[in-house]
Amino acid sequence: MADNTILIKNAVILDPNTDYDEKKDLLINNDLISEISDNISDENVDKVIDATGKILLPGFINTHTHLSMTLFRGLADDLALDEWLNDNIWPMEANLNGNYCYIGALLGAVELIKSGTTTFSDMYFYMEDVAKAVEESGIRAVLSYGMIDFGDEEKRKAEIEKNMALFKNCHDAADGRIKVFFGPHSPYTASEELLREVRKLADENDMKIHIHVSETQKEINDVSSEKGLRPFEYLDSIGFLGPDVLCAHCVWLNDNEIDIIKKNDVKISHNPCSNMKLASGIAPVSKLLENDICVSIGTDGASSNNNLDLIEELKTASLLQKVSTLDPKVLTSDEAIAIGTINGAKALGLEDEIGSIEVGKKADLILIDTNNANMIPDSSNLSSNIIYSANGSNVDTTICNGQILMENKKLTTLDEQEIYDKARKAIEELKALL
Repeated sequence: MADNTILIKNAVILDPNTDYDEKKDLLINNDLISEISDNISDENVDKVIDATGKILLPGFINTHTHLSMTLFRGLADDLALDEWLNDNIWPMEANLNGNYCYIGALLGAVELIKSGTTTFSDMYFYMEDVAKAVEESGIRAVLSYGMIDFGDEEKRKAEIEKNMALFKNCHDAADGRIKVFFGPHSPYTASEELLREVRKLADENDMKIHIHVSETQKEINDVSSEKGLRPFEYLDSIGFLGPDVLCAHCVWLNDNEIDIIKKNDVKISHNPCSNMKLASGIAPVSKLLENDICVSIGTDGASSNNNLDLIEELKTASLLQKVSTLDPKVLTSDEAIAIGTINGAKALGLEDEIGSIEVGKKADLILIDTNNANMIPDSSNLSSNIIYSANGSNVDTTICNGQILMENKKLTTLDEQEIYDKARKAIEELKALL
């Protein structure tokens, strides 16, 4: 197969690992960054992108979402998590099928690409249909089947079979863009037997694990009442935790649990907008960072956010820590950039492939246009300009795995309007089934 080359000229680069003092050219060869230097020749290059007036960053990494739930945006607002799930979301989910989840995932993929996210980690149902949307869109994904058994042995066996089937059919699919994790939903919906079996199978198959933990005070009370331990204490006691476990939310943590997280090198996905909207609480992110714990960022589903804009999420994360600690110096804009890029890669075990702009890494890149009212006057502090001033609408170009998914704000792999029309039709059909 002939090489496909893209040359990005005159790029101001913002990267969490490397300080690029001057504008650089960057050459992409197929799916990899092959050169970063001054004045790379455009001879025999297939595509040239002039990055003048733009900032080049690694693609953002959303480590916790439920992409198909983009269909449920605005469905049940201003409710606590328990009521939101039991009375609204779960009844709607009972009528989902693969096609609805595919359409919801396509809608979510459009939003991710348009706002500069190139990788997402997803836990939901009908994940092979989500994988189809990933393949068509060109984005990168870690997919987990959401496993819930409530102590039912037959249900437990079925859930494990579904996640293993997803691994068999989709892991390393779409030119390697898809990875598969185990997805036990949470300590209160997954039995101890299921959690122990997941840990065993993860070790045997070299799979990672994605789970919700300590999202609400109610969860703490329920798990403590049933197990006599707080969620992280319980998970640690059954040998579930490890460096291959990604825990979403982690809002209600005591010092002992933070020690447990650090001891086991557990990775965290912070979801500030969802936690605020559902009034779940404020995760102690600044304390986690002080303990050198890997904190990444997630939006949760659009049904509890209500968008998938990771730049907005990072700003919220930073400001929330400042006001909750009454310390303006915590979670700086530089730290926020790292949380949205290289920390996300580490959380997914992909730090050798994505998360920073380095020769040999995957060409997952975005360009942010600074010629917009909210980006002027230009700040010499690039991370400040991105985190505190920009939003997803400032993203001009999105590249994943060396493929241009959006250029000059126009999608190249997906038909936006067709997806919008299908999504509107799908949610009306689902509402009619209630």
